[in-house]
Amino acid sequence: MLRAAGTNCDLETAFAFEHAGARTELVHINQLVKGEKNLRNYHILAVPGGFTYGDDVGSGKILANELKYKLSSDLNKFVSAGRLIIGICNGFQVLVKAGLLPGRGEDGKDLQATLTTNDSARYEDRWVYLKKPVTRDQGPENKCVWTREIEDVIYIPAAHGEGKFVPKDDEVLSKLWANGQVVFRYVDSGGRPVGFPWNPNGSVDNIAGICDITGRIFGLMPHPERHLFASQHPRWTRGEAQGKGDGVRIFKNGVKSV
Repeated sequence: MLRAAGTNCDLETAFAFEHAGARTELVHINQLVKGEKNLRNYHILAVPGGFTYGDDVGSGKILANELKYKLSSDLNKFVSAGRLIIGICNGFQVLVKAGLLPGRGEDGKDLQATLTTNDSARYEDRWVYLKKPVTRDQGPENKCVWTREIEDVIYIPAAHGEGKFVPKDDEVLSKLWANGQVVFRYVDSGGRPVGFPWNPNGSVDNIAGICDITGRIFGLMPHPERHLFASQHPRWTRGEAQGKGDGVRIFKNGVKSV
Protein backbone atom coordinates (compact mmCIF):
# COMPACT_ATOMS: atom_id res chain seq x y z
CA MET A 1 0.00 0.00 0.00
CA LEU A 2 1.64 3.22 -1.15
CA ARG A 3 1.21 6.06 1.31
CA ALA A 4 1.86 9.78 1.27
CA ALA A 5 0.64 12.79 3.22
CA GLY A 6 -3.15 12.76 2.93
CA THR A 7 -3.64 9.07 2.12
CA ASN A 8 -6.54 7.87 4.27
CA CYS A 9 -7.77 4.55 2.85
CA ASP A 10 -4.56 2.56 3.22
CA LEU A 11 -5.65 0.46 6.21
CA GLU A 12 -8.99 -0.46 4.65
CA THR A 13 -7.29 -1.39 1.37
CA ALA A 14 -4.67 -3.43 3.19
CA PHE A 15 -7.43 -5.25 5.06
CA ALA A 16 -9.20 -5.99 1.76
CA PHE A 17 -6.06 -7.56 0.32
CA GLU A 18 -5.43 -9.56 3.49
CA HIS A 19 -9.04 -10.75 3.41
CA ALA A 20 -8.33 -11.90 -0.16
CA GLY A 21 -5.27 -13.89 0.96
CA ALA A 22 -2.37 -11.48 0.47
CA ARG A 23 0.32 -10.28 2.83
CA THR A 24 0.51 -6.51 2.86
CA GLU A 25 2.86 -3.73 3.87
CA LEU A 26 2.23 0.00 4.18
CA VAL A 27 5.08 1.82 2.43
CA HIS A 28 5.55 5.58 2.38
CA ILE A 29 6.61 7.18 -0.90
CA ASN A 30 9.70 8.59 0.84
CA GLN A 31 10.85 5.08 1.75
CA LEU A 32 10.86 4.15 -1.95
CA VAL A 33 12.54 7.37 -3.01
CA LYS A 34 15.29 6.95 -0.37
CA GLY A 35 15.83 3.29 -1.27
CA GLU A 36 14.73 2.02 2.14
CA LYS A 37 12.13 -0.08 0.32
CA ASN A 38 12.17 -1.35 -3.25
CA LEU A 39 9.28 -2.18 -5.56
CA ARG A 40 11.04 -5.33 -6.76
CA ASN A 41 10.16 -6.97 -3.43
CA TYR A 42 6.42 -6.79 -4.11
CA HIS A 43 3.99 -8.40 -6.54
CA ILE A 44 1.26 -5.77 -6.34
CA LEU A 45 1.43 -2.00 -5.96
CA ALA A 46 -1.78 -0.48 -4.58
CA VAL A 47 -2.37 3.28 -4.51
CA PRO A 48 -5.29 3.80 -2.10
CA GLY A 49 -7.81 6.60 -1.81
CA GLY A 50 -7.45 9.83 0.08
CA PHE A 51 -6.39 13.38 -0.63
CA THR A 52 -2.63 13.14 -1.14
CA TYR A 53 -0.91 16.44 -0.44
CA GLY A 54 -4.34 18.01 0.04
CA ASP A 55 -5.01 17.65 -3.70
CA ASP A 56 -3.09 20.90 -4.16
CA VAL A 57 -2.62 21.85 -7.85
CA GLY A 58 -5.11 19.08 -8.70
CA SER A 59 -6.19 15.76 -7.27
CA GLY A 60 -3.34 13.25 -7.12
CA LYS A 61 -1.01 15.44 -9.19
CA ILE A 62 1.84 15.83 -6.71
CA LEU A 63 2.09 12.11 -5.90
CA ALA A 64 1.83 11.39 -9.63
CA ASN A 65 4.81 13.66 -10.25
CA GLU A 66 6.77 11.91 -7.52
CA LEU A 67 6.17 8.57 -9.21
CA LYS A 68 6.96 9.98 -12.63
CA TYR A 69 10.11 11.91 -11.78
CA LYS A 70 11.55 10.07 -8.79
CA LEU A 71 10.58 6.42 -9.37
CA SER A 72 10.11 6.05 -13.12
CA SER A 73 12.93 3.53 -13.54
CA ASP A 74 11.70 1.30 -10.71
CA LEU A 75 8.11 1.58 -11.92
CA ASN A 76 9.05 0.65 -15.48
CA LYS A 77 10.89 -2.43 -14.22
CA PHE A 78 7.92 -3.34 -12.01
CA VAL A 79 5.50 -3.11 -14.94
CA SER A 80 7.85 -4.87 -17.37
CA ALA A 81 8.11 -7.77 -14.92
CA GLY A 82 4.37 -8.37 -15.34
CA ARG A 83 3.37 -7.26 -11.86
CA LEU A 84 0.06 -5.69 -10.92
CA ILE A 85 -1.00 -2.16 -10.01
CA ILE A 86 -4.35 -0.92 -8.73
CA GLY A 87 -5.36 2.68 -8.02
CA ILE A 88 -8.57 3.48 -6.18
CA CYS A 89 -10.17 6.95 -6.17
CA ASN A 90 -7.21 9.26 -5.46
CA GLY A 91 -5.03 6.36 -6.52
CA PHE A 92 -6.80 6.26 -9.90
CA GLN A 93 -6.16 9.99 -10.26
CA VAL A 94 -2.49 9.37 -9.47
CA LEU A 95 -2.11 6.59 -12.04
CA VAL A 96 -3.78 8.65 -14.78
CA LYS A 97 -1.75 11.78 -14.07
CA ALA A 98 1.47 9.78 -13.87
CA GLY A 99 0.77 8.41 -17.35
CA LEU A 100 0.37 4.79 -16.23
CA LEU A 101 -3.29 4.85 -17.28
CA PRO A 102 -4.52 4.48 -19.92
CA GLY A 103 -0.91 4.66 -21.19
CA ARG A 104 1.26 7.32 -22.77
CA GLY A 105 0.94 8.90 -26.19
CA GLU A 106 3.07 8.01 -29.18
CA ASP A 107 5.75 10.42 -27.98
CA GLY A 108 5.89 8.60 -24.66
CA LYS A 109 5.05 11.78 -22.78
CA ASP A 110 1.54 13.02 -23.49
CA LEU A 111 -1.11 12.23 -20.88
CA GLN A 112 -4.06 10.57 -22.58
CA ALA A 113 -6.77 11.39 -20.04
CA THR A 114 -7.51 13.18 -16.80
CA LEU A 115 -9.94 13.18 -13.89
CA THR A 116 -11.50 16.54 -13.20
CA THR A 117 -14.20 18.30 -11.19
CA ASN A 118 -17.59 16.58 -10.98
CA ASP A 119 -20.32 18.10 -13.14
CA SER A 120 -22.23 18.86 -9.95
CA ALA A 121 -19.27 21.03 -8.82
CA ARG A 122 -19.41 19.37 -5.41
CA TYR A 123 -18.14 16.37 -3.52
CA GLU A 124 -20.36 13.36 -4.30
CA ASP A 125 -20.64 10.67 -1.64
CA ARG A 126 -23.06 7.95 -2.74
CA TRP A 127 -23.34 4.27 -3.64
CA VAL A 128 -23.12 3.50 -7.36
CA TYR A 129 -23.85 0.59 -9.67
CA LEU A 130 -21.05 -0.57 -11.97
CA LYS A 131 -21.07 -2.97 -14.87
CA LYS A 132 -18.42 -4.30 -17.19
CA PRO A 133 -19.42 -3.17 -20.69
CA VAL A 134 -19.91 -5.85 -23.28
CA THR A 135 -18.66 -3.34 -25.86
CA ARG A 136 -19.22 0.20 -27.07
CA ASP A 137 -19.40 -0.77 -30.73
CA GLN A 138 -19.09 -4.53 -30.40
CA GLY A 139 -15.32 -4.33 -29.95
CA PRO A 140 -13.30 -6.71 -27.76
CA GLU A 141 -14.27 -7.46 -24.18
CA ASN A 142 -12.12 -5.72 -21.58
CA LYS A 143 -9.00 -7.63 -20.61
CA CYS A 144 -8.60 -6.53 -16.99
CA VAL A 145 -7.26 -9.32 -14.77
CA TRP A 146 -8.79 -7.63 -11.71
CA THR A 147 -12.38 -8.13 -12.93
CA ARG A 148 -12.37 -11.65 -14.34
CA GLU A 149 -15.68 -13.48 -13.97
CA ILE A 150 -17.47 -10.35 -12.73
CA GLU A 151 -20.33 -10.29 -15.17
CA ASP A 152 -23.19 -8.93 -13.07
CA VAL A 153 -23.91 -5.41 -11.87
CA ILE A 154 -21.95 -4.61 -8.71
CA TYR A 155 -22.72 -2.03 -6.03
CA ILE A 156 -19.99 -0.11 -4.23
CA PRO A 157 -19.62 3.38 -2.73
CA ALA A 158 -18.03 6.39 -4.42
CA ALA A 159 -16.77 9.49 -2.66
CA HIS A 160 -14.92 12.16 -4.63
CA GLY A 161 -14.95 15.73 -5.85
CA GLU A 162 -12.81 15.29 -8.97
CA GLY A 163 -13.93 12.01 -10.46
CA LYS A 164 -15.05 12.98 -13.96
CA PHE A 165 -13.05 10.86 -16.41
CA VAL A 166 -12.19 12.78 -19.57
CA PRO A 167 -10.05 11.33 -22.38
CA LYS A 168 -7.72 13.64 -24.28
CA ASP A 169 -9.79 13.44 -27.47
CA ASP A 170 -12.16 11.21 -29.45
CA GLU A 171 -9.25 9.21 -30.83
CA VAL A 172 -8.09 8.25 -27.34
CA LEU A 173 -11.66 7.35 -26.36
CA SER A 174 -12.06 5.15 -29.44
CA LYS A 175 -8.79 3.37 -28.67
CA LEU A 176 -9.88 2.68 -25.10
CA TRP A 177 -12.93 0.89 -26.43
CA ALA A 178 -11.14 -0.81 -29.32
CA ASN A 179 -8.40 -2.12 -27.02
CA GLY A 180 -10.81 -3.40 -24.36
CA GLN A 181 -9.51 -0.95 -21.76
CA VAL A 182 -12.88 0.27 -20.48
CA VAL A 183 -13.42 -1.88 -17.40
CA PHE A 184 -16.47 -0.44 -15.61
CA ARG A 185 -19.27 1.96 -16.51
CA TYR A 186 -21.70 3.72 -14.19
CA VAL A 187 -25.16 2.20 -14.70
CA ASP A 188 -28.53 2.00 -13.00
CA SER A 189 -29.66 -1.07 -11.08
CA GLY A 190 -30.77 -2.66 -14.35
CA GLY A 191 -27.33 -2.28 -15.93
CA ARG A 192 -28.20 0.62 -18.25
CA PRO A 193 -25.78 3.56 -18.65
CA VAL A 194 -27.68 6.63 -17.46
CA GLY A 195 -26.95 10.11 -16.14
CA PHE A 196 -26.80 11.71 -12.71
CA PRO A 197 -27.04 10.53 -9.96
CA TRP A 198 -26.11 7.04 -11.20
CA ASN A 199 -23.16 8.63 -12.99
CA PRO A 200 -22.09 10.78 -10.03
CA ASN A 201 -19.52 12.91 -11.82
CA GLY A 202 -20.42 13.18 -15.51
CA SER A 203 -17.63 10.91 -16.76
CA VAL A 204 -17.46 10.61 -20.54
CA ASP A 205 -19.26 7.46 -21.72
CA ASN A 206 -20.07 6.75 -18.05
CA ILE A 207 -16.54 5.39 -17.59
CA ALA A 208 -15.83 4.50 -13.95
CA GLY A 209 -12.65 2.46 -14.37
CA ILE A 210 -10.06 1.59 -16.99
CA CYS A 211 -7.01 -0.64 -17.39
CA ASP A 212 -3.82 -0.40 -19.40
CA ILE A 213 -3.24 -2.34 -22.60
CA THR A 214 -1.98 -5.39 -20.66
CA GLY A 215 -4.96 -5.54 -18.29
CA ARG A 216 -2.64 -5.62 -15.27
CA ILE A 217 -2.82 -1.93 -14.30
CA PHE A 218 -6.31 -1.00 -13.15
CA GLY A 219 -7.85 2.18 -11.80
CA LEU A 220 -11.37 3.07 -10.71
CA MET A 221 -13.02 5.92 -8.83
CA PRO A 222 -15.46 3.98 -6.56
CA HIS A 223 -14.18 2.14 -3.48
CA PRO A 224 -14.34 -1.69 -3.65
CA GLU A 225 -12.56 -1.93 -0.27
CA ARG A 226 -15.65 -0.44 1.37
CA HIS A 227 -17.92 -3.32 0.38
CA LEU A 228 -16.30 -6.57 1.44
CA PHE A 229 -19.16 -7.93 3.55
CA ALA A 230 -22.90 -8.06 3.06
CA SER A 231 -23.43 -6.06 6.24
CA GLN A 232 -21.68 -3.07 4.66
CA HIS A 233 -24.45 -2.77 2.07
CA PRO A 234 -26.56 0.31 2.98
CA ARG A 235 -29.78 -1.74 2.83
CA TRP A 236 -28.57 -5.07 4.15
CA THR A 237 -31.19 -5.10 6.93
CA ARG A 238 -33.86 -5.02 4.23
CA GLY A 239 -32.48 -8.21 2.75
CA GLU A 240 -30.96 -6.62 -0.35
CA ALA A 241 -27.43 -7.91 0.38
CA GLN A 242 -26.63 -11.52 -0.34
CA GLY A 243 -23.43 -13.42 0.40
CA LYS A 244 -20.19 -11.44 0.25
CA GLY A 245 -19.73 -7.77 -0.56
CA ASP A 246 -19.27 -6.96 -4.22
CA GLY A 247 -15.84 -5.36 -3.83
CA VAL A 248 -14.04 -8.40 -2.46
CA ARG A 249 -14.00 -10.12 -5.85
CA ILE A 250 -11.71 -7.46 -7.29
CA PHE A 251 -9.06 -8.07 -4.64
CA LYS A 252 -9.37 -11.84 -4.89
CA ASN A 253 -8.86 -11.64 -8.66
CA GLY A 254 -5.68 -9.63 -8.16
CA VAL A 255 -4.28 -12.06 -5.61
CA LYS A 256 -5.30 -15.07 -7.72
CA SER A 257 -3.61 -13.57 -10.78
CA VAL A 258 -0.35 -13.22 -8.84
